[in-house]
Amino acid sequence: MQGRNSMEENVIKELKDLEGMVLNWKKSFLGWASPSGDNDYVHHEFSEELQNYVYPYVRRLYETKHLSVSEAEEFMNNCYRQVEDLRDQLKDVETKQSKKEV
Repeated sequence: MQGRNSMEENVIKELKDLEGMVLNWKKSFLGWASPSGDNDYVHHEFSEELQNYVYPYVRRLYETKHLSVSEAEEFMNNCYRQVEDLRDQLKDVETKQSKKEV
């Protein structure tokens, strides 16, 4: 994350912990994947978790001046890249199943 030198050490730790939580959620949601497809709800649920739990926390860090706008945006963009990565992984699960059926 850019500008980490200017961030307080405890804020960096909080963001690392939050990032770890997001990665754990992604792994857990991937476990919900159905090889038969129709996994849009999994992708949606993960995205909703970020919107409901991570975004307000990061917004509060910004509001209390612990993060700059660019730091908050960078962190949330990384979270939403995880959503896109999950979408790709869900498609891979479906594709692997399709190839097995052929």
